[in-house]
Amino acid sequence: MRPVDFKAVAEAARRLKGVAHETPVTTSSTLNRVLSCEVFFKCENLQRVGAFKFRGAYNAMSRLSREEKRRGVVTYSSGNHAQAVALVGRMLSIPTSVVMPADAPELKRAATKAYGADVLLYEPEKETRESIAEELQQKRGCVLIPPFDHPDVIAGQGTAALELTRQVEDPELILAPCGGGGLLSGCAIAAKGRLPSCRVMGVEPELADDAARSFRTGTLQTVHNPPTIADGTRTASLGRITFPLVLAHVDDMVTVTEAAIRQAVRFFFYRMKLVVEPSGALGLAALMSGAVSPAKRVGVIVSGGNVDGAVMAQILGKRRTSNVQRRTSNVQRRIKNPA
Repeated sequence: MRPVDFKAVAEAARRLKGVAHETPVTTSSTLNRVLSCEVFFKCENLQRVGAFKFRGAYNAMSRLSREEKRRGVVTYSSGNHAQAVALVGRMLSIPTSVVMPADAPELKRAATKAYGADVLLYEPEKETRESIAEELQQKRGCVLIPPFDHPDVIAGQGTAALELTRQVEDPELILAPCGGGGLLSGCAIAAKGRLPSCRVMGVEPELADDAARSFRTGTLQTVHNPPTIADGTRTASLGRITFPLVLAHVDDMVTVTEAAIRQAVRFFFYRMKLVVEPSGALGLAALMSGAVSPAKRVGVIVSGGNVDGAVMAQILGKRRTSNVQRRTSNVQRRIKNPA
């Protein structure tokens, strides 16, 4: 197995140059004023396929041998990695098969098919995506490119933070969403490779807090199909590769409520004019809810923007509920002017 270190992230950045978008960093003067710090949002919602997942998929698939590319690739994903693998497969002429849960967002499922992938749906309550993918591997001889637990995928995801540290001078803290830990561990390796004093924290929904519990106990914890609106974080656990990387390189983990996630999505939409999916809004949710005490300069990885219209309408139309933490409410009350 190839090592996942700063050198691997730097090499991934060279492969992705001119292929992946160098996504912009944006700010909100209103948010900065209310939080009394500077927050820099790394907009991976504007990446190819609308999510950071393109980085890892391309880095991994571009390294396959000619024979492996001929045999094709299989993966499993609720959406963003699925789209990324499908698009990279089209770009590199690699046949792709994607195992997706039947309840995956329609937007992501349709986009995956449109990129040319063979989509196989499964029922999460009855089957496991890993077993279906393994069966396909045996039947078709294809190569598995998992959504997070793969050295080249992790290194590719880490290039988002590597770019951020080059675009923003000396961030003191970086917040990254955590599902399976590929983005978080890759970003921690990248950030600390350039700025050893920079703290990196992972953010999870309270309803899908397996990584936070794993981090606290040092023992891998699991969760089964958690009912969080942040569908990109519904992974059962951190991976065999990502778990030790998170323990070694991440400084802390925090969780946020569903109400705080919705508040953050609304803030992005109404105040910053950005479409951000719930998983991508976790870092902002942590800042607005007070789950994280902000440093003077904070980088936030906005992981994606693929959200169904019906889900977005439900989030935007729902009023703030009483269980939103006090600081979120204070932020909303104090915001009078557009960003």
